[in-house]
Amino acid sequence: MVTDPIADYLTRMRNAIEAKHRVVEIPCSKLKKEMTKILFEKGYILNYKFVNEGAYNQKIKIALKYHPVTKQSAIAELKRISTPGLRKYVSVDEMPRVLNGLGIAIVSTSKGLMTDKEARTLNVGGEVLCYIS
Repeated sequence: MVTDPIADYLTRMRNAIEAKHRVVEIPCSKLKKEMTKILFEKGYILNYKFVNEGAYNQKIKIALKYHPVTKQSAIAELKRISTPGLRKYVSVDEMPRVLNGLGIAIVSTSKGLMTDKEARTLNVGGEVLCYIS
């Protein structure tokens, strides 16, 4: 049993990147689906697919993105911010900027999961889940 599914998601991605894997499989949930969609929209992953292996056994297959010449991953760092033991909530005024705008922070708001930039535009705060750069 996993007590922190978001940390598990980030760790599986981090381990696959370190091992230079092309594809990583992650157990599915609504939150993980939304995080995957954000990563795809922002260009951090190549592609993704939701796979049903039975009624309760869904997985997300994520194709990781690497530079064709240098073989470096598009994701340099995945960092969990808000943990089950210490939640990190911010208002729109305190919204973090990752690498001075080059990275993204994924924020869980009352209007759904979004990046820090989108949250500033919609003028909403929320729980900062992770930083991706």
